[in-house]
Amino acid sequence: MSRPLKPAPRSENSLTGRVARYAQVGGSVAGQAARIASNRFLSRQTDRGAHANDLRQALGGLKGPLMKVAQMLATIPDALPPEYAEELAKLQASAPPMGKPFVRRRMASELGPDWRSRFAEFDLEAAAAASLGQVHRATLHDGKLVACKLQYPNIESAVDADLAQLKILFAVYRRWDKAIDTSRIYEEIAERLREEVDYEREARHIALYDHILTDEAQVSVPEVVPELSTRRLLTMGWLTGRPLMEFRSADQETRNQIAIAMFRAWYIPFYRVGVIHGDPHPGNYTVRSDLGVNLLDFGCVRVFPPSFVKGVTDLYWALARGDRDLAVSAYERWGFRGLSNEMIDVLNEWAGFLYGPLMKDEPRLIQQTNSGQYGREVAQKVHQRLRELGGVTPPREFVFMDRAAVGLGSVFMHLKANINWYRLFVDLIDDFDEAALARRQDTAMRAAGLTGLTADPV
Repeated sequence: MSRPLKPAPRSENSLTGRVARYAQVGGSVAGQAARIASNRFLSRQTDRGAHANDLRQALGGLKGPLMKVAQMLATIPDALPPEYAEELAKLQASAPPMGKPFVRRRMASELGPDWRSRFAEFDLEAAAAASLGQVHRATLHDGKLVACKLQYPNIESAVDADLAQLKILFAVYRRWDKAIDTSRIYEEIAERLREEVDYEREARHIALYDHILTDEAQVSVPEVVPELSTRRLLTMGWLTGRPLMEFRSADQETRNQIAIAMFRAWYIPFYRVGVIHGDPHPGNYTVRSDLGVNLLDFGCVRVFPPSFVKGVTDLYWALARGDRDLAVSAYERWGFRGLSNEMIDVLNEWAGFLYGPLMKDEPRLIQQTNSGQYGREVAQKVHQRLRELGGVTPPREFVFMDRAAVGLGSVFMHLKANINWYRLFVDLIDDFDEAALARRQDTAMRAAGLTGLTADPV
């Protein structure tokens, strides 16, 4: 997997492409922003629910980064007002696929005009389609079944144009609600999104996870086929499995086993190597026949500084032991400065909710009410207090850490998994050592060919 991938012929990030994308999406976003701004100027009540519905309708017909960002924002706590998050969550994970002419053009541009000869069979009908690309099933001459992930045309051009529109949305949000400064959230989303359209980087992410999870029998990672992969085409071994939602009515033991496999698939990389899969969307994994899980998409992977992971473990022990000084130290590790006692109390309240399922050494549901209502009530209360105290700027690392936690929590709620979460968690962090994590991270990054490819301090 460390062999170089075939280079893409040329960049699709062009001025013409960006201008076309601005024209396609700019009206929808700018119209929403103007309507909200005019209402505020005229002191009229803003019907955020209606505006959010209009924005969802406008985005629903688009492919590309803005659709991807909308799906991200729906699962990042406090990135947008609840009315917007609720509407954007309704956007479908899949979009109508591009037709056969696109598939033929894309494959020829990436592998050459004789691309069909590289496969024994290739299905021109997409097996799956999403916001940035679509997947085709194919068979190699040695009989190996593979998945060919094709990027939609002009996605690189669309990234810059769509991020500019996202900046407008965030600027409007900051005007009416100063509880959460979204500037760092924007920075994080922008960097991750630019990485996600680079399939060469995604191939290295797969190599990274293959290295980290090599001893985890309950988690499968696909094998990249380098000679059939480029910056806009990623060919991987096909992993067979069933959608998780098919197991919601299975017996309790089955549901618990799947949940444990999911927990380990996401959190062993984080607490051992400081890496997390930032998109626990149901379309990004399937369940194997032995109840292990297949990880299918590695575009959104976040590497954290070891000190950040240390802060996560310190905050847990601070809450478990009632150690306020250790909690403050954890927040400072993450970049919070000059916290008042009132602000610390508010942050501890939110942290107490997130860490709650991990506090008692006993089996339990991830959320005892098995409903998201309690979580929303806690979030709204915390949000209100933050606003009263002048607002807070969350570290950018929180974006995908929170997204993973919320996404996995939703999975565990669907499964009604009744597990000793405390034991799963403490077994991962009991021997935590920041220096040891740093060494493991360096080894893993080098093995995957990722050293020097990230702007984040690792």
